[in-house]
Amino acid sequence: MDFALIAQNATAVLTAVGLKVVGAFLIYLVGRWLINLAIDLVRKELNRQKFDPTLIRYASSFVAVATNIALVVAILGYFGVETTTFAALVAAIGIAIGAAWGGLLANFAAGVFLVILRPYKVGDFICAGGVTGTVHEVGLFVTTIDTPDNVQTYVGNNKVFSDNIQNFSTNPYRRVDLVAQLNNRVDHKEAIQLLKAKLVQIPNVLSSPAPDVEILEFNLNGPVLAVRPYCNNAHYWQVYFDTNRLIRESFSAADFPAPIQEILVRNAS
Repeated sequence: MDFALIAQNATAVLTAVGLKVVGAFLIYLVGRWLINLAIDLVRKELNRQKFDPTLIRYASSFVAVATNIALVVAILGYFGVETTTFAALVAAIGIAIGAAWGGLLANFAAGVFLVILRPYKVGDFICAGGVTGTVHEVGLFVTTIDTPDNVQTYVGNNKVFSDNIQNFSTNPYRRVDLVAQLNNRVDHKEAIQLLKAKLVQIPNVLSSPAPDVEILEFNLNGPVLAVRPYCNNAHYWQVYFDTNRLIRESFSAADFPAPIQEILVRNAS
């Protein structure tokens, strides 16, 4: 057995394989650089054309997926794998995956319709798919939402599209719904006038439409007032908290008695 010949052949094979691996790694690096360049060019061009941010991010996601698949095919072709066969295999796998996981294709189709129909866009504050927050991105398969407590949540596009969608950013203003409990001894007219006069002084409360303060219901404590100022969506929580504080401070300053349940007991004898 000629160990020298075996060593020579092994060295030649390892060298060839090593060069192939190095070449594939260089192709990967160059490919990733070109992919990032392509995505950046697409974003810049769409931004220059003043396209909507939702469409820009959706197009960027599509370009990223397509170019990464092309990069994988190129690397396999470099190693001598028949790319046409690989393409057919990918198509077959895609059909199998589509049959097994129809939800994936449903999410993709729903994403296309969300971009076309535009019930919301990036930056809108919405409630969709059981999640409330600001839209961060409409992707190929999921919509990314940042909730008010700063948790990034991914919701399937099909779940969003097949469910109710509330867009709080579409209309120019929004109503803040609060209640104020009165004692039975308090004159409700005085309380209503007091709150109406104070509400317009809260920053960012709209004067048109004017705040609503009316009797909502009655309970054992006394009348319950509906306190409803209007504001822009961006100021909702500021107005919400300021209004609650205003109710407390105004009633205390007016010396309104605290609401308590009063039960009259009569002796039948």
